Amino acid sequence: MRKLIFLDIDGTLTEAGTNVPPASAVKALETAKQNGHLLFLCTGRNPAMLAPLLRYDFDGMVACSGGYVSVKDKVLYDHPMTKEQLDLALDSLHKNGVFCTIEGRNGSFGDADLKEFLSTTDGGNSEIERWRKALSENLGIRPMKEYDGQPIYKVVIMARQASQIEDCRKLLEKDFNFVLQDVPAHGCVNGELVNRAFDKGHGVEEIAKYYGVPLSETIGFGDSMNDLEMIETVGTSVCMANGSPELKKRADRICPAVTEDGLYTAFSELGLLETN
Repeated sequence: MRKLIFLDIDGTLTEAGTNVPPASAVKALETAKQNGHLLFLCTGRNPAMLAPLLRYDFDGMVACSGGYVSVKDKVLYDHPMTKEQLDLALDSLHKNGVFCTIEGRNGSFGDADLKEFLSTTDGGNSEIERWRKALSENLGIRPMKEYDGQPIYKVVIMARQASQIEDCRKLLEKDFNFVLQDVPAHGCVNGELVNRAFDKGHGVEEIAKYYGVPLSETIGFGDSMNDLEMIETVGTSVCMANGSPELKKRADRICPAVTEDGLYTAFSELGLLETN
């Protein structure tokens, strides 16, 4: 029976911050497609930032952490935050000295001094590395002053101390889930505010419903805690060896790291490379 396969990008399909999967991963994707399985990106990235990966013939996407879901050219779910929610979030976060990047469908906009802030951190988690590379390579993150009013789906946050975020949480957690990374070695606290109206798991459900495929026939691959709802929703969940220790506890399987042919190994073990 065909499977619906959901793949996070940074730290799962590619090394964090890049748009080029290992050759073994590309071979796994192509072979699985030839065998009738369907492939979907399931990512915190917005469509603009994941666009370079569409050359690999994915069947659809769960983008913006579940806020935007599409199959080919058909939009299944589209739920940006309201202007009031965005204004309240940015006002509260900025008052507490939290660095922010807001993500729309067609663009991302970051605080003016975010690049300098990132240059002083130590690395150590896929989200920090993704933003560091995205800024340095100019992958579409523009200054906040250029924000054009387009609908925004989520806010990426970074702060020196957890207390800065905790103050904001009290005000915002009614509407937003604070998805924070659990890796302490990178010199700052980082994560994202995701609207409680959706998550990656909801995106998986929307696509499975569209195809009439039971969730038991879905497989999800991830590496960080922003993949948790996807991992908890799919029939079979896989965490990368380079992933979050906490996510590994929740996943059904652990496969080798993205840099060690992890996807190819897992696809093979799960029978996705076998001709039906």
